[in-house]
Amino acid sequence: MARLLTTDEVDARDRLAFWNDAVSDAYVQLACDAPGDDVVGDIRIDSLATLELSRVTATAQHVHRTPSLIARAAEDRFLVSIQTSGVGRISQDDRTAVLHAGDFALYDSTRPYRLDFDGPFQQYVLMLPGPTLRSQLRDATDLTARSVRGSRGAGHLMIEMIRTLAADIAVLEPAAAAAVAQSVGHIVVAGLSSLGGEAPEPSLEARREQVRAVARARLRDPDLSVAMIAGQLHASVSTLHRAFAGEPCSIAEWIRAQRLDAVRADLCDPALRHRTIGDLALSWGFVDASHFSRAFRARFGSTAREVRQAGSTTNWRSDRST
Repeated sequence: MARLLTTDEVDARDRLAFWNDAVSDAYVQLACDAPGDDVVGDIRIDSLATLELSRVTATAQHVHRTPSLIARAAEDRFLVSIQTSGVGRISQDDRTAVLHAGDFALYDSTRPYRLDFDGPFQQYVLMLPGPTLRSQLRDATDLTARSVRGSRGAGHLMIEMIRTLAADIAVLEPAAAAAVAQSVGHIVVAGLSSLGGEAPEPSLEARREQVRAVARARLRDPDLSVAMIAGQLHASVSTLHRAFAGEPCSIAEWIRAQRLDAVRADLCDPALRHRTIGDLALSWGFVDASHFSRAFRARFGSTAREVRQAGSTTNWRSDRST
């Protein structure tokens, strides 16, 4: 369940102190100052498996992670700020990344850093376990406070995925949440890896995770296709098909299975009993009722109506994590 930390009902004289407590509660131990000693803003925090996703909307401020604060609480986290409006600056390791809308950058809580916002802004912030990201990134220290542009490639994919994730995070099932969290990690690594120069060709597993990440973010879109995914990843359709050549199912088959699993979960949700089977199928990208019915029965051995009547998730197979 999301947490909301907001200055809305805080007296103006107490807002800066409240905000200092809020940012330390949401992230790691931090110190904040602001023009006129006043901040107006809010932080919405959601948890997703191994990572936390928050959205910060606030007025101008300067945020510090100092050596004394690190000594007080040795939190080992990597944070990724994804700018959605305004301009932000992240300074760490004698570098400064300037973030415009869509850009993202990494910083490490185990070393001092500074965040500067000279005007109103909004960011999404991902917080990941330090050991996990270090195991996936070589020389992580060299990648802090360096901008990944949001106009193309991993930066563009990241901002689109985060916006979709923020809208759907409350309704994700645990297995899907874990898979999405893993996909987000892969996208972060892909974007940061490209900072070393020419981006290396992703491994087959990394490419598959990129495909799955885009597909999960667009599962409800009836126009989702391999060509659409290839366009977002700036890769050819044949490249994506090759990445799945040794897998149990093709990309299209995997997408269909994900959609069927999602419809089945909705059918078993008492809160959605008022919605028709056709409406639920349509909401997950199925446009042909006959095709949906055949595919559903082939996957689960029962009709959608029978599953709804049973109202149980027993004896069915889900491949959401494949």
